[in-house]
Amino acid sequence: MKQWWYCLLVVLLALPLGAAEMPLNMTQGVTDISGKVYDLHMTILYICCAIGLVVFGIMIYSMIYHRKSKGAVAANFHESTKVEIAWTVIPFIILIAMAIPATKTLIAMEDPSNADLTIKITGSQWKWHYSYFDKDIEFYSTLSTPREQIDGDQTKGENYLLEVDKPLVLPINRKVRFLMTSDDVIHSWWVPAFAVKKDANPGFINEAWTRIDKPGIYRGQCAELCGKDHGFMPIVVNALSEADFDNWLIEQTQLAKTEAAEAAASMSQTLSLVDLNQQGEQVYLARCAACHQPNGAGLPGVFPSLIGSPIIKGPVEEHLNIVINGKPGTAMQAFAKQISAQEIAAVITYERNAWGNDSGDVVQAADVGNFSNNSAISPKPATEATDTASAINNVAETLTETTPQAAEAIGKIVTPEELPTLTMEQLMAEGEQVYAATCAACHQPTGTGIPGAFPSLIASPVVTGPISGHIDIVMHGKPGTAMQAFSRQLSPQQMAAVITYERNAWGNNSGDAVQPADVASHGQ
Repeated sequence: MKQWWYCLLVVLLALPLGAAEMPLNMTQGVTDISGKVYDLHMTILYICCAIGLVVFGIMIYSMIYHRKSKGAVAANFHESTKVEIAWTVIPFIILIAMAIPATKTLIAMEDPSNADLTIKITGSQWKWHYSYFDKDIEFYSTLSTPREQIDGDQTKGENYLLEVDKPLVLPINRKVRFLMTSDDVIHSWWVPAFAVKKDANPGFINEAWTRIDKPGIYRGQCAELCGKDHGFMPIVVNALSEADFDNWLIEQTQLAKTEAAEAAASMSQTLSLVDLNQQGEQVYLARCAACHQPNGAGLPGVFPSLIGSPIIKGPVEEHLNIVINGKPGTAMQAFAKQISAQEIAAVITYERNAWGNDSGDVVQAADVGNFSNNSAISPKPATEATDTASAINNVAETLTETTPQAAEAIGKIVTPEELPTLTMEQLMAEGEQVYAATCAACHQPTGTGIPGAFPSLIASPVVTGPISGHIDIVMHGKPGTAMQAFSRQLSPQQMAAVITYERNAWGNNSGDAVQPADVASHGQ
């Protein structure tokens, strides 16, 4: 009998001890939370193994030693109070033993307080948008696996479908808070090594956090079925030492300045049809082919064909509008903040001339800038009637869409006197668009906010108080909260419009009309 108990003990200990080396077992991860999750998993595994061995051990023992061939006679009884109590109390104790460590781990996972860095993660079909609060850094991260590998024309690489053009860069030994939302459908940001898996829901903000213990590259995926290219939405995190991360921040600031200068220079460049088509094809394959297909044929009933499309064959302004601003209610995203004016011009030119469309239209970066600011209806150079202030505004608007740091340069060029005076109707119309694109994720489309996380704007002290206070918090943000500084992300006109909208929407009805000059002169 002792030999049976020794065998049972060996089996009981061998399974959990060997589980750490099993390739199908949960990985331990590189954060304190992931370690706690792993330990919890192993604890539950021990308990489950013990229960299974005891239950099946008794069953097997009973079948062997109490079988009919050995003359065993079944007992005849109706009920047993002791047995009833036992099979109620024992499972209760087991569940309590499992619930205590599980609750402690869950509470720790849901505590993002006292973070050293906050990052907003926005999911969209099929890419991730990362925005570093108070760092003036934001970028999109998209799949970088070559199309030839996806189509089977090349041998698949080591990190097939788990590689991106711009990874999320995080420091080790610092608490990083994530705010997650979505532009379209439900996504889920999942990095197993961090034990972080949180849904990104449109119109809502979910929170998570991590503190990475060691440098390295960690990979994950969208874990929610978000559409036909769900499997093409990877996550790559590059964890750097604290010193290297600080150096990366400096490099990104310099890179943004360089991109701003290049964007400004592109406004005066005139490229040939051949050059635009070459660049446009690259942009199209990277950004558009997932939906509209590499041959432009789209997917019938899901994504429209671009071959002979009314948008492609119609006025250029409609084509500019849908690429720059997207199309609400569809999967067509707004690309104004995702790619530069030069890239937008190139991909539009390519689409209007590829697959037999052959329109001959040539769209330049300056046309994109003109349309963004003035809703221009044709890709023509600025006319003689365009004054200096308007030309500056065109460049300013495009730079603002290209990179947040460009707004700082705008402030040095444009004086309040040169900014336009808009009617209440114009301010409200533009303000609603800016609010929906920039503010609604936190404060909700109805202005009600999320209680306990983001304040309501309906009858808010800031919204109903002095205009100067409202301008100040929009321009400079509020330290220690998720309220960002928008002075480098929006132009004075956009800030004036969204402030006017907030002060008059949802029943606030203050009657205040804030002009771009008011924003530009604030604090001077």
